[in-house]
Amino acid sequence: MTELPWRRERREHFPGMPAWSLSTSQAALEEFHVSRQEEITKEWAYGGADGSGVRVCVLDTGVEGSHPRVGGLERSLVVARGEDGRLAVTDCEPVDPAGHGTACAGVIRSIAPGVALSSVRVLTDGKAGTGAALIEGLRWAVDEGYDLINLSLSTTRTEFQPALHELADRAYFRRCLLVASAHNMPVLSFPWTFSSVISVASHDRPDPLAYYYNPNPPAEFYARGVRVPVAWPGGREISSTGNSFAAPHITGICALILSKHRWMTPFQLKSVLYLAADNVTAVNGGTHVRV
Repeated sequence: MTELPWRRERREHFPGMPAWSLSTSQAALEEFHVSRQEEITKEWAYGGADGSGVRVCVLDTGVEGSHPRVGGLERSLVVARGEDGRLAVTDCEPVDPAGHGTACAGVIRSIAPGVALSSVRVLTDGKAGTGAALIEGLRWAVDEGYDLINLSLSTTRTEFQPALHELADRAYFRRCLLVASAHNMPVLSFPWTFSSVISVASHDRPDPLAYYYNPNPPAEFYARGVRVPVAWPGGREISSTGNSFAAPHITGICALILSKHRWMTPFQLKSVLYLAADNVTAVNGGTHVRV
């Protein structure tokens, strides 16, 4: 089987059965690939993988596709208001007027060089943007069926919480995993606080593949985010700090895992990410301990 079941049209409802049910008397159980989880190590999780076959979308300020550290884009798009006054996602030149999106895309490419990267510009200057543009861009990316969406941004506006929550849950059940950075300030914001996303804060080690599980969420993982060398428009490179740059490290690692274990569901992927974290190790017959 080549078509992923979760990409298909939903089956017709079986008469006499509750909604969402399966009538095994009328439809044979189909065979499909399963990603079995053996004893989890980093080598099992992503050893030898480069992200090939995985599609990643970066919702941000745009991405300079010609930057050497980005290595080209599959698509470059922007959320813009059309002549009818409605927001829509349209193709645009692969440019970044701010730099933030280019930095995030460059980190993902450095971890998983084989991924197919796309960019949707929802922010204008690296900070400002509307909640409506974020929601429109995220809805488009989820419906397009990207495997991973990097969200190195958040909103404190509670009026956008319901729509973002609905989209995060829709993404989860479509096998489209959102990786979201925690806010750089100790404030409540969204979508990183939702349980259906992978939420990321920073640690200060220089190893780009070092990451840790946080037993005290809402930030579930820590990845490199302090003094990170990142791509910047004009072919430049700068050093920057922030949870924004921790998230794409985890996005890149998730891409490696998915490229090696293509049939993994979001909850399996999050479990593997946890079990392969640098501060978690499985002890036969025992519990998980810090190493």
